[in-house]
Amino acid sequence: MCGRFAASNRPEDIVELFGVQQWDPAETPAPSWNVAPTQSALVVLERLSKGAARPVRQLRALRWGLVPQWAKSPETAVKMINARSDTVHEKPSYRQAFAARRCILPVDGYYEWQTVPAERGRPKKKPFFVSRADGAPLALAGLYEFWRNRTVPSDHQEGWLVTFTVVTTEAEERLAPIHERMPLFLDPGSFDAWLDPGLDDGEAPELRRLLIPPPPGALRVTPVSPDVGSIRNNHAGLTEPYVEVEYETTLF
Repeated sequence: MCGRFAASNRPEDIVELFGVQQWDPAETPAPSWNVAPTQSALVVLERLSKGAARPVRQLRALRWGLVPQWAKSPETAVKMINARSDTVHEKPSYRQAFAARRCILPVDGYYEWQTVPAERGRPKKKPFFVSRADGAPLALAGLYEFWRNRTVPSDHQEGWLVTFTVVTTEAEERLAPIHERMPLFLDPGSFDAWLDPGLDDGEAPELRRLLIPPPPGALRVTPVSPDVGSIRNNHAGLTEPYVEVEYETTLF
């Protein structure tokens, strides 16, 4: 799954890497090394802009945690930060977004916690940072949705909420001991098909092929500090390798 991630890439670099055509620097969130659910992050998507004949590739700041169009309130977002790739085409909460509103979340990497037994007391959770082995941004497959806040007029600044979720798949062999699932990430050759709103059929073979887990070997797994567990901690050091020091107790 994906419950935290780091997103500190320069927007200008994302624009170049993904061929973004439209981006408003004013809505760019600050770099973060500990993004949590309900916080905003930059995503790449394609939509028809006013007066445009073709979909325009955009870089937008959206809120993490998908709120379906039919939801009565945005409180469901905390529970919908991930969508399973094997059921995303049929689940009522995700199928419309999967059919026509797909996006890519460019991140430095994501955090995962492994539950390990403790010699005494409760089991503890050990955090890891998962990133691309080649250092490039990790392009996570996502879905986005529009939710109408009917307590205010449609032209009000809070009249619409745009949210996203991260698609997950079975973990590759190296990651499986840490967690059985992982975010689905895309290679550059898959960007265009995933973002293309013209592929508006959730059963389209081109889309279903992209839901297959990527081959192993593309990712780097790094043990990191347990400080990442608190959202109050937010700095580049959270992604750095961490070695837990065990102290021996000597009785005199």
